[in-house]
Amino acid sequence: MADNDSALAAFANWQGAPMALATVISTWGSAPRPRGSHMLVHGDGRMEGSISGGCVEGDVLALAAGVITSGRSERRRYGVADGEAWEVGLPCGGTIEILVQPIADDGFPAALFETIEAARREGHGVTIHTDLTTGQSGLTPLAEGSGFANHYTAPRQLLIVGAVQIAQSLAKIAEALGIETTVIDPRERFLTPERFPGVTLDDRWPDEAVAARRPGPSTAVVTLSHDPKIDDPALIAALATSTGYIAALGSRRSHAARLERLTMYGLGAADLARIDAPAGIDIGALGAAEIALSVAAGMIKALHDRG
Repeated sequence: MADNDSALAAFANWQGAPMALATVISTWGSAPRPRGSHMLVHGDGRMEGSISGGCVEGDVLALAAGVITSGRSERRRYGVADGEAWEVGLPCGGTIEILVQPIADDGFPAALFETIEAARREGHGVTIHTDLTTGQSGLTPLAEGSGFANHYTAPRQLLIVGAVQIAQSLAKIAEALGIETTVIDPRERFLTPERFPGVTLDDRWPDEAVAARRPGPSTAVVTLSHDPKIDDPALIAALATSTGYIAALGSRRSHAARLERLTMYGLGAADLARIDAPAGIDIGALGAAEIALSVAAGMIKALHDRG
């Protein structure tokens, strides 16, 4: 699963301009970016996204300029065994192959960006198929082995239930990761813009608030309030969907009591096993910021595993 949010957003801002789309279509070894990663190149030389973390972007920019002029897709391979790879800066020991397409009907049609955005806005993904012989992309699946399929997931979002101190740190980490974050808490004195600047706040009861956000595989729901009246309804709502990561703060003892309560609501063993509790990865965390870091790490690992 590649993070292409910046490239997709750039298209919306650059519509109507000549553009080319560079995509990682294959990797081997310690490649710096996964298959499906995009870099969008404007006709004036601007770019958004990344296909190698900076290693070969300069060379691909020049290639993209030629594709914009010619209107023909181009493929190029960069590997540690190639002298050119060292010249353009791919010393990481891996190999990547890049496809550069014009934003055009016989390359990557502009309408596909709208299709991707519409699907993501509805909270689900879409797969784009590319014929590597012609360089043309579309929605129609190709014969196995004859093309490249790239799946675009919905944007990652984090729903934090409980506007406590850990939530303040977790919201900041999520922002740095580019994850859309909402803090949910019906207690008005906890849920204030001063405590959560720049974060979406929702003071509805958690079951209603979580359901309204339509959680899916790219969504994480983390309960932090320690109050069963707040946390339990949020967990039940999250478990009713395909939520990618569900976690609850608390000790093993408190989680055992939580499982007993949730069982009384009719949830089965398979549902309850989806809850990561105690939340996060065990790093021996001390204090709110470190606990938030451990929760964020568990969330990222789970979302990557789902992807």
